[in-house]
Amino acid sequence: MNGADLLRIVDAMHRDKNIPKEVIFKGIEDALQLATQKHYGEEEEVIVTVDRDSGMIKAQKGEAVVAPELLGRIAAQSAKQFMIQKIREAECNAVFDEYAALKGDLVHGTVQRFEGGAATVSLGKSEAILPRGEQIPGETHHVSERVKAVILDVRKAGHRVKIILSRNHPDFVRRLFENEIPEIADRTIEIKAVAREAGYRTKVAVSSIDMKVDCVGACVGVRGSRIKNIVDELGGERIDIVRWNDSLQVLIPNALQPAAIEEVFLYPRLGRAIVLVKEDQLSLAIGRRGQNVRLASKLVGWDIEIMTHEELTEGVERAEGWFRQLPHSSDEMVEAFIEEGFLSYDDLTFLEPAQLGELSGVTEDQAEEMIAFAEESAERVEEETRHAKAAEAEARADAPAPLRPTPEQRAASLFRDAAGPAPAREVKQTLESLFGPDVPAKPEETLSAAQVFGDIPAPSPVPAETTPKPEE
Repeated sequence: MNGADLLRIVDAMHRDKNIPKEVIFKGIEDALQLATQKHYGEEEEVIVTVDRDSGMIKAQKGEAVVAPELLGRIAAQSAKQFMIQKIREAECNAVFDEYAALKGDLVHGTVQRFEGGAATVSLGKSEAILPRGEQIPGETHHVSERVKAVILDVRKAGHRVKIILSRNHPDFVRRLFENEIPEIADRTIEIKAVAREAGYRTKVAVSSIDMKVDCVGACVGVRGSRIKNIVDELGGERIDIVRWNDSLQVLIPNALQPAAIEEVFLYPRLGRAIVLVKEDQLSLAIGRRGQNVRLASKLVGWDIEIMTHEELTEGVERAEGWFRQLPHSSDEMVEAFIEEGFLSYDDLTFLEPAQLGELSGVTEDQAEEMIAFAEESAERVEEETRHAKAAEAEARADAPAPLRPTPEQRAASLFRDAAGPAPAREVKQTLESLFGPDVPAKPEETLSAAQVFGDIPAPSPVPAETTPKPEE
């Protein structure tokens, strides 16, 4: 092989496998040096160099120049194996460096196969894995399908690179917004935070640096055209666009929309916000299975508790009763705890003795005693609550269950429902129903002229069973 052929091979490997030329040249030099030392012995010092411009190989043992073709078949085979190993290592490093720089970015790929629920996705020259746990719940993929995902992690596994993709990470939604909305791509609109429960609901907080651009309207698009493409890619997942505000008094009500918020109390020491709502807005603010308030808490980075005015009043009264039982307690201390947002024994256990002493005005030893009392009381309250719930569940289980219809009754009911209401029974018309019952007529009376003109009193009526005699 002459120098021109060697340079052509190095250029091809650099172009196809994205390996730096210097790495390839160094691998050739190390492989030939290993082969030369095996041929002449390990104790011999051999120096092998490759000219980067001409591609000529120069091997030197001491002052003597060694021709590479004199090394023999075994030495050449060793050089080949060493060269392959070096090229694989260099290729692995190149792939790792390429995709490690793309970590968190959106990529497109084609599903090649499935192994235990995980999809193997081809990204061109490399393959990546989309685990079942990183897919959107409820979605299904098929072979040869084009999919979008973000690169979640890149790791080395021996001489191979393992690329992990994700479709349920919040960054996936962020990259879809950047891809679909030009104002986000050019940084006119900034995504401040993303809170997501994949497959169900996502909240995205956005703000605009240009007062003329409505950040929420730009993300939604005309008649929802922009947001629709993102929702379709997420399989119908609900997306709430939240207007960002640096004030938590404004941001928290925005994050809890569409619920109407009455008042927000902030307690920085605990990182807690108590939000008051009306009774008819309570379920809307909390959301289905607590989803709305949970996502809002992730979005703003504070623990949000939704209460009505009555619940807050009851909680404060209950906390006052508990805190008065603390050792070294005083009215001023109880009031200070309430003002800082402490409403249970558990809240006190998160404080260090120095912090509690600074807040309540007691020594560290007294603060440690108060924290120990709070921990024991918290366990007791939790145990009492658990027993109360168990008793309630047992009472519900012991309550007589309503009688269940038998299978025959259910079947008859189904047939009745299917057949509809029974038709009205037709009544047959008779003479009696039309003209009334047949009553026997009374016998006709025969009156004389004297009876008609009143000369003599009329005789008493003849009984019905007696027939009068005709007059002669």
